[in-house]
Amino acid sequence: MDFVLGIDGGGTSCRAAVARADGVVLGRAKAGAANIRTDLTGARTSIVEAARRAFAEAGQDPDLVSRTPAVLGLAGANVGTYRQQLQAILPFSRSRVETDAEIALEGAVGAGDGAMAILGTGSAYMVRKGGKSRAIGGWGFQVGDQGSGARVGRDLLEQTLLAYDGIREASPLTREMLAVFRDRPEDVVEFTTNAKPGDFGGFAPKVFDYAQKGDAVAVWIVDRAVADVEAALGALDLSDDAPLCLLGGLAPLYASRLSQRFRRLLREPLGDALSGAVRMAARAFASPQGGGNS
Repeated sequence: MDFVLGIDGGGTSCRAAVARADGVVLGRAKAGAANIRTDLTGARTSIVEAARRAFAEAGQDPDLVSRTPAVLGLAGANVGTYRQQLQAILPFSRSRVETDAEIALEGAVGAGDGAMAILGTGSAYMVRKGGKSRAIGGWGFQVGDQGSGARVGRDLLEQTLLAYDGIREASPLTREMLAVFRDRPEDVVEFTTNAKPGDFGGFAPKVFDYAQKGDAVAVWIVDRAVADVEAALGALDLSDDAPLCLLGGLAPLYASRLSQRFRRLLREPLGDALSGAVRMAARAFASPQGGGNS
């Protein structure tokens, strides 16, 4: 039996699915983080481990990974030469490395036209028109990812310190956040020294909860985040009938806050990013001529 692999790798975990050549999934598995920009070697280890576990889950020999083609959608594949570096060291028979946004779009809307926004710890956007895809964002927490959980959490800590200094009026949210850090602003600063995007993002749901209660600081942060998300969606230049899917942990929190212009385009995603990778792999490698190490 011929197999294909779909891989979805991000900063938290790597998921793999092994499927028949027609795309029917036989086994799924999960391993560690696979952001190729932050840890290329570690990402490769997670990718291979997840693939081998998926074969085992399907009741197949894990050593079949070396005879199986794969489509991989990976965080970090949109910058630098990390994509090319990874492809040189992957063990699969053939490999196609895409961005995590590309497989997410495929999973959400299929092979046709449409758009998606990933709104989780990070943020990224992609639209497909006439078979051509265009991505926006996904540049990482330090210089991008507006509207993401990481940026919302960072904004909360910033506003908490501004309230402590008397630069802006404190609110129940900022007082609660300062209490988390023992009412010591220096502890807030110390937290940021080694905090990763996911650490900042852990505070985001609290901001949305307080915004729902009318907390002034939370409302200010959420309104700015919504404006950032809508600016990115506007730049996608969506057609009136294009499906728009919101993905990620914050997607439900943003959906009800978008303007009518975008809410009317919202559709439930057909599937997740991993299913998109599997569909792309089945399409690319269904025949011996399909795909390649590109």
